[in-house]
Amino acid sequence: MTHTHNALSTTQVRHLIGGEWKHASDGATFESIDPHDGSLLGVVPKGTAEDGQAAITAARHAFDSGPWPQMSPKERAKILHAVADKVDEHREELAQLETRDGGKGINQSLHAEIPRVAHNLRFFADYASMAANEAYPDGDLLSYVLYPPAGVVSAISPWNAPLMLATWKIAPALAFGNTAILKPAPQTPLTAHRFAELALEAGLPDGVLNVVHGFGGEAVAGPLTSDPRVDRITFTGSSATGVKILQAAAPNHTPVSAEMGGKSANIIFADADLDVAVPMSIRAIFGGNGQVCLAGSRLLVQNSIMDEFLERFVDEANKLSVGDPKDPSNFIGPLIEQRHLDKVHGYVELAQQEGGKVVTGGARLTGDAHAKGFYYPPTVITGLTNDSRTAQEEIFGPVETVLGFDTEDEALRIANDSRYGLAGMLFTQNLDRAHRMAARWKAGTVWINCFFERDLRLPFGGEGASGLGREGGQYSRDFFTEPRAVTLRLRG
Repeated sequence: MTHTHNALSTTQVRHLIGGEWKHASDGATFESIDPHDGSLLGVVPKGTAEDGQAAITAARHAFDSGPWPQMSPKERAKILHAVADKVDEHREELAQLETRDGGKGINQSLHAEIPRVAHNLRFFADYASMAANEAYPDGDLLSYVLYPPAGVVSAISPWNAPLMLATWKIAPALAFGNTAILKPAPQTPLTAHRFAELALEAGLPDGVLNVVHGFGGEAVAGPLTSDPRVDRITFTGSSATGVKILQAAAPNHTPVSAEMGGKSANIIFADADLDVAVPMSIRAIFGGNGQVCLAGSRLLVQNSIMDEFLERFVDEANKLSVGDPKDPSNFIGPLIEQRHLDKVHGYVELAQQEGGKVVTGGARLTGDAHAKGFYYPPTVITGLTNDSRTAQEEIFGPVETVLGFDTEDEALRIANDSRYGLAGMLFTQNLDRAHRMAARWKAGTVWINCFFERDLRLPFGGEGASGLGREGGQYSRDFFTEPRAVTLRLRG
C-alpha cells in the first residue's frame, strides 16, 4: 500500500505492523497540523492498546522466527546502508515534511537533521559490524564475550527533532539485531511514516520495524512500556513522561534508556572570545525555535563583562528573523502548538512576577505574517536569581534567562544547582579552567568553546531529572544487547 509522497499535499498516514499498512483498530484518527498556518498536513491513526499489542506481536515474531537476528552484522549493515541511501535520495522531501510538521527552519532540516538521519544509520551499521569483542585467555581457560541482540525494542521519540531522534534509537537497535516498534510523537508523525515506506523499499524484512501512531498513557504507548514481551525501552521526552515509563517498565524489570529534559548552563568568562561566544550562545538557545533539550537556557555571564556581552547578545537576538520556516531566510519558526506557546508565555509572565526584566521579546507575534501560527520571538530576561522557578524549570522555547557571577566556583555552583544534568557550555581561553570545570560539572555532555558538536561514538544522556543511561557507540551496544560471558577449558 502506498500513499502520496508529495510533501506539499495531505498525507494519509497508517500504522506499519508486520509489513502491512493498517488503520487504528477502532478506525479513529487525528489530524497533523502545520504550526505555521494551521493547515492540514496529514490524517493519522489514533492508535489503541490493541494496535500497540499487535505491533509487539509482529516484532516478537520477526525476532523469534525471522531472519534479521540470524543475519551477520555485515548482512544487516548492507540493508541499513540501503535505507540510508533512500534517505539521502529523498532528503529534500523529508526535510520539507519535517519543517512543515514541526515548524523547524528548512536550513536545519535540510542541512543538519535529515543528513544526520542517514549518518545515524550508516554509523551504527558499520559500528555493529566492526566493534571489537573481548577475549580473556588464562592458562588452559579461554573466556570471551558475545553480544547477542536483546530482542524487541520499544522506541518512543519526541516532536522536536522527530526523525533524527527516532533513528538515533532505531539504527542501533536494528544494527545489533533487534526488532523494533517506533512510536513517534503525535505532533510530528509524517517523517516516521515516510521513513517506514523507504525502509521497506530498501529491503528491510517485514516486522523488523513497526510504526504505531497515537497518544501515550493507556492507549498505544501503554503496551509498549508494560508488555513483558518488550525487552528494551528507549525514550526521549519530558521528565514527567519518563518517570511514568520507568514505573510501567519496573514490574517486568525491562531496561530503560531515557533522555529527558534539561536546563543547561552556558557559562561565559571574561576571557572568552566574544566573536565565538555570542553567536554560539545565540544558537544554543534560539536554534530549533528554542525547543531543544540541550539548549543553553541559563546564560551565566561573568559580571565584569556583563554589559558588553548582554548588549551584543541582545543585538544579535533582535536580528533573528522569525517567520515561515519554509523560507530559508528565517531563523526561528513557530512553536509546535497553541498549548506549548501558552506554556512558554506563561513562564515569561512568571519571570516578571519573580522580579525579572524582559530585555527583548516577551509577547506572541500576531502581525500578518504570524497571525495564523504559533510564533514567539527571541526573548531575553535579566534580573532573576537561580532559585527562581523561571531559572529552574524547563521552558522549552526561545527564552533565555541571564544570570551574573564573579568567580569560577560561583559559576559552577550555579550550574550544578539544578535538578537537571543534561549538558553544559563553557566559553573561556583558560584550558586549565576548562578541564577543572568539566571534571566537576553535573552534566552528561560539556561543550567547551562550541555547541552541539556530536561524535556518535561518545556517550549521550544526562544525570538527575535529565535521564537514565547512555547511548552512542559502545554504550548503545551495551544497552541493545545482552552481553554473554563464555568460558571454555582447553584440553592440554
